[in-house]
Amino acid sequence: MKKSINTLLMLSLILIMVAVPTLASTVTLRLGHLSNTDHLWHKACLKLAEEVKERTDGVVKVEIFPNEILGSERETLEGIRIGAADMTITGETLGNWAPKVGILGAMYLFRDSEHINKIASGPIGEEIEQDILDKANMRVLTWFERGPRYLTSNRPIRTPEDAKGLKMRVPNVPWFIKGWQEIGANPAPMAFSEVFTALQQGVMDAQENPLALIDSAKFYEVQDYVNLTGHIRQWIYLVIGEDQYQNLTADQQKALQTAADIAHDYHQKLFFKQQDELRASLEDKGMEFIEADNAAFREKVNNLVYEEFPEYIDLYERIQAVK
Repeated sequence: MKKSINTLLMLSLILIMVAVPTLASTVTLRLGHLSNTDHLWHKACLKLAEEVKERTDGVVKVEIFPNEILGSERETLEGIRIGAADMTITGETLGNWAPKVGILGAMYLFRDSEHINKIASGPIGEEIEQDILDKANMRVLTWFERGPRYLTSNRPIRTPEDAKGLKMRVPNVPWFIKGWQEIGANPAPMAFSEVFTALQQGVMDAQENPLALIDSAKFYEVQDYVNLTGHIRQWIYLVIGEDQYQNLTADQQKALQTAADIAHDYHQKLFFKQQDELRASLEDKGMEFIEADNAAFREKVNNLVYEEFPEYIDLYERIQAVK
């Protein structure tokens, strides 16, 4: 009897010793972002988490915190740098550490989605990602295209001449302010939460945003036209702290990258479908879509980078040269 008990104790001890390393080897990556749970970015993150779990047999878990639960975009980036977070979705804010990211805010830099894909997935994209790694100590896993920004108004805006003197709200971003001034409009920064009332009361004549925000903010109630200026086209990055990435095994790194590639394709498919649906929805709500002379608008801002942002001239010209 005593021998049996000793044998059972020995087997229990062995099982515990086997189990402890397995538990200790599990990894949880905290991914914080600013979007709500209905947003495409969040859906792409869920896809990423699902793929990572499957490809690592549950050893690596991606825990997602939407709605700025881990803090604002900048706060989450700071959190990654000190280990309080691991991953996030981020754009030009990274320019505070990696200057080359700032080029993404340039007006009329990208012609269309095909141009974006060639840059983001090509040598220039790799160069920007290397700048992020070298300067911010963060590794880019993939990128997601953002909806083009369009101008809404209560009169059709087809040419720069039509925009002359237009009182319009813009975010407090130098590219936006300088660019619309060059076009001839009268741009003014304003908190997004105040825009609807400003348009309703005539304090502002116009504003610019992607279709998703035009719809969710109900600008169709106070604006008649969506002018297809497409003045800003860009992407946003899914990043992980380099220290956190290096703490993963080689197989786990491979699984994470594969999952990110799948999440990218998943997002892009949803993105293009959503753009079509948003246009149809806004048209149903009474907004008219106006084709804009984008070549004329682009000509107005062509010299902006040379005059105001000389640090981006080389990168700007190389991006423009890609056909």
